[in-house]
Amino acid sequence: MKLQKIDTTQDKGIYLVLAASLIMFAVFGRLLPHPPNFTPIAAVAIFGGAILPRRYALSLPLAAMIISDLVIGLHPLILFTWGSFAAIAVLSSHYMKRLNVVWIIGASLSASVLFYLISNLGVWLQGTMYPMTAAGLINCYYMALPFFRNTVLGDSVFSATLFGLYALAYTLASNRAERVPNQ
Repeated sequence: MKLQKIDTTQDKGIYLVLAASLIMFAVFGRLLPHPPNFTPIAAVAIFGGAILPRRYALSLPLAAMIISDLVIGLHPLILFTWGSFAAIAVLSSHYMKRLNVVWIIGASLSASVLFYLISNLGVWLQGTMYPMTAAGLINCYYMALPFFRNTVLGDSVFSATLFGLYALAYTLASNRAERVPNQ
């Protein structure tokens, strides 16, 4: 079965409801207790990029980060964390042409790597934890590997959940449409 993007010409309200639901899911995913970096933000960015129009896809992770960071507390890495999730949404919007398992796994792993590289570059650039040398940058990335593992796990679990639920809803809607006679 081939999944499709939401047809925004049919019902514009559906993607507004979906976008608001995804933002709340991502916010609660950050606010509820969880292992470090095991959050749904990247998965929401990937899913939104793959399913929704680009302007909505970009707003999902940014709105979720703004809301949750206002509760958790603002931090000096905002440009790097928010920027990485915005990049994930834009890249997903551009490159997620096929909605199948291979593309979803690839997008999830790519998002994890992108977040790892950008966020830890930000940690190193702050100059407070690691020396501003090549060895300091390598050490920064090395010390972040346990967080990267959680990022990969979280992105994988939440991406599978979001796309799996979408596939289920898509299948149910398709089956229902087949059973309803044309009027």
